[in-house]
Amino acid sequence: MLIQQIIRYYHIIEQISSCDSIMKDKPILPPIAKKKFEKIYGLAGNHSGIQICSWTKRAIRDKGVCYKQIFYGAECHRCAQMSPALAWCQENCIFCWRPMEWMKQIKMDPKQVDEPEEIIQKTVEARKKLIVGIGGAHDVNKKLFQESLNKFPSHWAISLSGEPTIYPKLAEMIKQLKSNPEVKTVYLVTNGQEPKRLKELKKKKSLPTQLYISVSAPNEILFKKINKSLYEDGWKKLLESLEFLSKVGCSTVIRFTVIKGLNDKDEYLEEYAKLFEKSKTRFIEVKSYMFIGLSRDRLKIENMPYYKDIVEYSKKLAKHLPNYKIVDAHPPSRIVLFKRK
Repeated sequence: MLIQQIIRYYHIIEQISSCDSIMKDKPILPPIAKKKFEKIYGLAGNHSGIQICSWTKRAIRDKGVCYKQIFYGAECHRCAQMSPALAWCQENCIFCWRPMEWMKQIKMDPKQVDEPEEIIQKTVEARKKLIVGIGGAHDVNKKLFQESLNKFPSHWAISLSGEPTIYPKLAEMIKQLKSNPEVKTVYLVTNGQEPKRLKELKKKKSLPTQLYISVSAPNEILFKKINKSLYEDGWKKLLESLEFLSKVGCSTVIRFTVIKGLNDKDEYLEEYAKLFEKSKTRFIEVKSYMFIGLSRDRLKIENMPYYKDIVEYSKKLAKHLPNYKIVDAHPPSRIVLFKRK
C-alpha cells in the first residue's frame, strides 16, 4: 500500500512539474488536475470550478439541509459552492480531502486571470449542468428543484478547493455578487495566509456577508505539522488574519477542525481560547475532521472524532471562553456552534 502511494505521488509531482512553464504564462489547471477535477467538479474557465454538495442534493429532495442553513439561514438548495482558484493553495494540510499534492502554485498574475464576470457566468452555467439530473429523482421537490435550476444562486460559498484569496480579483468578484439582488449570502472561507488580501476586501468595500478563517492548530509547532504552509512565516500570517477579524465589520467565523489524537489534547484548550478570544469572532464552529478523499492517505480513520467527542471537547473549551456560549449543533456534520455573548 505504501509503495503504491509513493508511486502515485511521484507520478503526480512529475506531471505537475512538466506543466509549470505553461502555468507561469497563464493561470490554468495542471493537466492531471483538470482530468481529475472534471470527474467531480464543473469547471468554469481556466482556474475556477463548482461542485454540487450532498446537502444541496438532499435539500432538493426534502431530506434535510446543511448546518449553514440551520445556523445562519443560507439557502441550501440554491447554493453555489465554488472556488476561483481550484488548484492554488499555500498550505498542504494533512486533513484536506482535496488533492493538495497537486497544488504547487501560490500566485496568480492579475493581468492573466479570468475576469470576475466570466467566472460568475460560467459557474452558473456549469452548476445548471450538474444539477439538472437531480430533477429525475422520484422523490424530488419540484418547486425547490425549479428554483435551484432556474434561479440565480442565492448563496455563494467561496471555498470548495484551493485557496480563494490567491485570486487577485476576489474583491471585484464579491462586489459583483453582492450587487445582484438574487444573492442573499456570500461566504468566504480562507486559511488566513493572505491577510493583505483580506484587508483589501475591507478597503474596497467588498467584504463577504460572512468571513471564515480555518484554524486547526493552537501553536506554531502544530501549525507546521498540520497545515504545512509554504510560507516561512505562515503562523504569523494566520495570527494577523485572526486579529483582522476583530475589526473586519462583517459576520465572522472561526472554523476549528478537530483531529482526534493530534490537535485535541486538553493541554491545548487554553491556547485555542486565547486565539479565539483575541479574534473577537462572532461564531466558532468546532468541527470534526472527516476521513474522506485523499486525507485517507495521510491520516487514519481513528483520527476522525465522533459527534460525542466534538461535544465533549466543546464543553471543555467553553470553560476557557467566558465571552462565548454554545448555541447550536448539527450531529450529522459533527459540529458544535459557539456564539459571542
